[in-house]
Amino acid sequence: MSRILVIDDDEQMRTTLRHVLELEGHEVLEAAEGKGGVKLFREQGADLIITDILMPDKEGLETIMELRRDFRDAKIVAMSGGGHIDGECYLMMAEQLGARHTLAKPFEREQLLAAVGEALA
Repeated sequence: MSRILVIDDDEQMRTTLRHVLELEGHEVLEAAEGKGGVKLFREQGADLIITDILMPDKEGLETIMELRRDFRDAKIVAMSGGGHIDGECYLMMAEQLGARHTLAKPFEREQLLAAVGEALA
């Protein structure tokens, strides 16, 4: 199937996404924040990046901007549970910066798989 890079500071979320995606036959790479995620993408590549928005060090919007600047064809799905402002605002910004799909946390397995399938199509 595809190689998917998951970038999220929440270890439990990364583990859950890994489990769901591997059951579907995907290879999963993980990073705990944007800086490490971009580095891993540069070193190993991926067919799809799934990134959280709110993270320490390098957050998701910065990560999306850097990836889209350096890799115009990068396929990105952004996810967010919100924060100080409504999570939908972050997801709208992510789409404007080049994310193909967005997921509002919490989301269902089927929503994740649909976003992955559409982004990879």
